[in-house]
Amino acid sequence: MKAEMIRILRESKEYISGQELCDRFEVSRTAIWKIINQLKEEGYVIEAKQNRGYRLLESPDSMEAYELESRMCTKWAGRNVSHKKETGSTNIDCKQLAAAGAAHGTLAVADAQMSGRGRRGKSWQSPAGESVYMSLLCRPDFPPDKAPMLTLVMGLSVAEAVKQYTGLPAGIKWPNDVVVNGKKICGILTEMEMGLETKEIQYLVIGVGINVNNGRRKMQESGSWEEAAEEAFPGELRDKATSLFLEQGEKEGKISRAVLVRYVMEAFERNYELFSKTLDLSLLMESYNGCLVNKDAGVKVLDPKGEYTGVARGIDKGGDLLVEREDGEVKKVYSGEVSVRGIYGYAQ
Repeated sequence: MKAEMIRILRESKEYISGQELCDRFEVSRTAIWKIINQLKEEGYVIEAKQNRGYRLLESPDSMEAYELESRMCTKWAGRNVSHKKETGSTNIDCKQLAAAGAAHGTLAVADAQMSGRGRRGKSWQSPAGESVYMSLLCRPDFPPDKAPMLTLVMGLSVAEAVKQYTGLPAGIKWPNDVVVNGKKICGILTEMEMGLETKEIQYLVIGVGINVNNGRRKMQESGSWEEAAEEAFPGELRDKATSLFLEQGEKEGKISRAVLVRYVMEAFERNYELFSKTLDLSLLMESYNGCLVNKDAGVKVLDPKGEYTGVARGIDKGGDLLVEREDGEVKKVYSGEVSVRGIYGYAQ
């Protein structure tokens, strides 16, 4: 009910009368009044005028389930949201939801994530209120060998969402790191649960972490972009990671995490459905390669069998990176345990 009330108030250009809300939800005036007051306590700025009703003036930067659900315009992605103030890992939360029978498209989110994991098991703690920590549950009906490509589908979706919402030049460092101006703003981890006997996919969980307003609080305190960036990404991280706030460079600006999640869900639903038509990336290759920051640029391939350099020529329909070596041979690079770095830095 909260999500639908916020949606109605947000979408209305006029005041909504208390009686109209009563009629829509089939509840008493007292029930409406209580919900309005709860929303005010949670940071929503709602104007109330006698004989006119209620009008929403401002929403908080909230990741509560009802705030996210009130913004969703998708058919299935992110329509059902589970929110926690703090969690060990949204991927673990999403797996638990899946085991309990949660539907395809269910989204687990948290304000703070204390035991996040990345590629090769790297772990980190994530501060509250600054970034997006979410995991999306998918219940596909395709073979397990197709599942890894969904990591690239999500990477493309995040890059498209960031560009659409913020206008920042988001790109992809193969296979699934989203970068802005050569620095990482998003990491993605996909995990799969298989049936013991059927060997079919029971479900997939795609975990996404996006640096959104990191550095903003320090910027408000000190007025120094240098100090804000150093606090948000200390030491060696400064050269590799950034946030949307820092890259946008607007001192008073604040990016709504909920709005960004909405754009990501819309992009992923669209791209997932294109992927499902062919069960490969043939319909998404052009878009993906258009976002690939090191396409036609020099790269170093860190292969356990032996490092080599070459020029990245984009991905094929299976999501493998095509690297042209100095002798003209084009090699397929599989994500797995192989890493690719730019010749001159993390991304390029």
